[in-house]
Amino acid sequence: MGSLWHGFADMGAVTDNGPFVITRGEGVRIYDDVGHEYLDATAGLWFTNVGHGRREIAEAVAGQLSSIAHFSNFGDYSNDTLEALAERVAAMAPAAGAKVMFTSGGSDAVDTAVKLARRYWTEQGLPGKRIIVSRTKAYHGMHVGGTALAGIPLNREGYGPDFVPDTERIDWDDAKALLGLIERVGAENIAAFIAEPIIGAGGIYLPPEGYLREVRDICRDHDVLFIADEVVTGYGRIGHRHWFASTRFELDPDIITSAKGLTSGYVPMGAMIAAPHVAEPFFAGGTWWRHGYTYGGHAGAAAAAMANFDIIEREGLLDEATRLEGDLQRAFAPLADLDAVAEVRTGLGAVTAVQLADPSDAPAAVLRLRTLGVAGRAAGLGALQVSPSFVMTTDEVDTLAERFADALG
Repeated sequence: MGSLWHGFADMGAVTDNGPFVITRGEGVRIYDDVGHEYLDATAGLWFTNVGHGRREIAEAVAGQLSSIAHFSNFGDYSNDTLEALAERVAAMAPAAGAKVMFTSGGSDAVDTAVKLARRYWTEQGLPGKRIIVSRTKAYHGMHVGGTALAGIPLNREGYGPDFVPDTERIDWDDAKALLGLIERVGAENIAAFIAEPIIGAGGIYLPPEGYLREVRDICRDHDVLFIADEVVTGYGRIGHRHWFASTRFELDPDIITSAKGLTSGYVPMGAMIAAPHVAEPFFAGGTWWRHGYTYGGHAGAAAAAMANFDIIEREGLLDEATRLEGDLQRAFAPLADLDAVAEVRTGLGAVTAVQLADPSDAPAAVLRLRTLGVAGRAAGLGALQVSPSFVMTTDEVDTLAERFADALG
């Protein structure tokens, strides 16, 4: 029995069967400890946007670590790489003049956004605005705040009924449900509404036509902050030359959470991006926000992010994500005709879900894919995730779809 405790795992099963050990990656392929090759269907866990094995990123990190690996950015401390990264991320954000707080990952970014939303209203003289509204099927990380907001019931079980007070959930696809909640509990009690533009771990659900704009307008009309959780969709996965889904959908969010594609997963890092009006009370002077993380804004991670963005821009990978939107739709939509498949959700960015007719077959389907040379995973209730690196070619998409068809046919 090994000593490693895996995340999101039945450790009894892992112990019985042994771990699936990955030792190397190159482009859209990974290799196990006996040399078998697999197409990476999920870009690690939504994050390896530029593909595996990018020495340029590794060398950038090594160069930074040999200079200064990290120093806390609490108070007035900073480093030159982090300052440059903050300006670069702020320039990508939908709102001009955005402010960026870096974290250790996406879960940190969500907790940061939730705390900021509540503290913002306190600074506005409205401390009663505390409720954070999320949606069914939602995933917002696994810290205390994100767990409390989870729309996946299994992720909340076993921690007590009030893991975090003043949280509410509404149906994921019904904008009128948000309006109804506001009318029921009062806008004067609601701090923010948080939503993933594309629901990720909850099953990969694309937003209904017009839904995101409608909930955004409801928030604006009722003085509720809109938090766009772009941990999955940020930094190009949405395609059409947009760094963020918020830009593609013209959401003008008050706060954005991000991570994953920020460094393409080469080093852990997240970011919370605040629109100028949300940041203003804390930049005006005389107000401390007692929040931050030891490794937030790690200099080595900042170097990885800068090199990652250099690759995306130099190789036109935002355009490649757009190409993947069409490739995935063309190659995977026909799988809906298989008896084992209930539907295929695709056509928005480099994201697709193959929903199984029998959700209980998902674990076995993942293992069948593995025997066919595909590393994948299931999300939600029986949805097989497809979210490749932006460097996956059209031919590789076709091969991936063929292997899915073989596993499910």
